[in-house]
Amino acid sequence: MTRTWQACAILLLALGGACVRRPAGPTEAAPKAFGAAVVLVSGDKQEAAIGAQLGQPLVVQVNDVKGAAVPGALVRFAAAGGTVFQPDHGFTGPDGQFTTNVSLGSMAGQYQIVASTADASGKRAQIQIPEIALGYREQLGQQLNTIHCIRCHDPESTPERVSNHDNLKAQAHQFTNGAVMNAISDGNLVAIIGHGGAALNKSAEMPPYEHRLTKTEIDALAAYIRAVADPPYRPQGVFYASN
Repeated sequence: MTRTWQACAILLLALGGACVRRPAGPTEAAPKAFGAAVVLVSGDKQEAAIGAQLGQPLVVQVNDVKGAAVPGALVRFAAAGGTVFQPDHGFTGPDGQFTTNVSLGSMAGQYQIVASTADASGKRAQIQIPEIALGYREQLGQQLNTIHCIRCHDPESTPERVSNHDNLKAQAHQFTNGAVMNAISDGNLVAIIGHGGAALNKSAEMPPYEHRLTKTEIDALAAYIRAVADPPYRPQGVFYASN
């Protein structure tokens, strides 16, 4: 080995130890206060395309045992399926609240977001917050719902839409009403959309859409109804393991 290479090798060995030593990362700040519960303020049950950010931020609040807001408490968010939070943790503000923006994962379906905090002993308190990711078919169904269905099936009026719900003789159930909608079979759900209420001995106020919507569109509307049901829809004949 030449002297030049020997010198280089000695220099590399001398520097090697320094190269592998990395300064420690910033230490996470400690909470200034601790709460007993985390509660939802706003942002649950939103619908967004898979991989997209929810239209409204998710806001939670940390309270003490008396229900008073706790500033300076640490809040963490978690969820499965590639959900992204911006940010995924932080401290509550003077009002005891913390806000994050949420982008759902790449799979369609319902996501359960967990927001948690801890008390002074380290005991964790948490809540689960449902959000809905819509695939292409469910997004098409959402659009069709806005055009054809929501005026009768949603009792709340908006500046853009006056609800006709209270003018109907028969009750037009909200699509999110899983207690009712989940009991309707897939075949009957498609039939009532296509042929109207009278086809299944239901109210004739539910008109047939077979001449206005294609089969693909009717199936997409049915898929959307299944996607937004609360509690979530579980296909008939499919068995689920219990925890």
